[in-house]
Amino acid sequence: MIIKRLTILGVGLIGGSFALALRRAGVVGRITGVDSNADNLRQALALGIVDEIADDALSGVAGADVVFIAVPVCAIASVVKYIAPALPAGCIVTDGGSVKAEVVSTCDALMPRGCRFVGGHPIAGTEHSGAAAAFPELFAGKRCVLTPGLTADQEALETVTRLWTAAGAVVCRMESGHHDRIFAEISHLPHAIAYTLVRAVGTADVEGENVLSYTAGGFRDFTRIASSDPVMWRDIALMNRDALLASIDGFSASLAELRRRIDTGDTEGLAEFFTTAKKFRDEIV
Repeated sequence: MIIKRLTILGVGLIGGSFALALRRAGVVGRITGVDSNADNLRQALALGIVDEIADDALSGVAGADVVFIAVPVCAIASVVKYIAPALPAGCIVTDGGSVKAEVVSTCDALMPRGCRFVGGHPIAGTEHSGAAAAFPELFAGKRCVLTPGLTADQEALETVTRLWTAAGAVVCRMESGHHDRIFAEISHLPHAIAYTLVRAVGTADVEGENVLSYTAGGFRDFTRIASSDPVMWRDIALMNRDALLASIDGFSASLAELRRRIDTGDTEGLAEFFTTAKKFRDEIV
């Protein structure tokens, strides 16, 4: 056992899967769940994701060794501000948000004396949400990035690292701003592109046809992530605005270059463009 009491604020796909993974690993004594959606919270209890539920976050964090916050990224700081007066001495607060610089700096400043904040970002997810979507294997073999700030001492870092390792994740650490620039490219930009592509095709006027009715495997596989929670991605886009805008500008330049090669009939240029992209993709796999 790593800790005796864990509180999950936001028992959805990420928070629920974290609880299930730790329960399966046998490293947490008791898990308390808190969620703004009462029906979802009751479902989490019925599914055995949490051992008990609390009506309010203040009572939910009482006695917790670790508090894991899995709410939309724009709400993390306000949640920390709300629970700060009730955090027990020595408590570790961590999160699962995919934007880190603003979250870590704000939450560090909100920590009561003796409490520690460890920024975290598990690189895992599906297009589904809610407690019913949670499953213990979600983080198996996936990376989890920790972005320690000023209050994250070595003990807190080791505890959070051990929890994510027990959940099956491969843990690494990096500076929060560096994290945001990387994930603007590999996560936030792809989601923005997927949403934009579906919106463009869905509103395309091709002689009155419903173009989306003709989609098959390729289009559906490519745009699967556009079924993710729109509110969550709205918040991510706004919180990581500068890095995401830079990524969009880079993608727009690349798309413009592709358009130019098609427009000019540049056979060799097109072959090189697609070959380079294929090489990068094959290296990932």
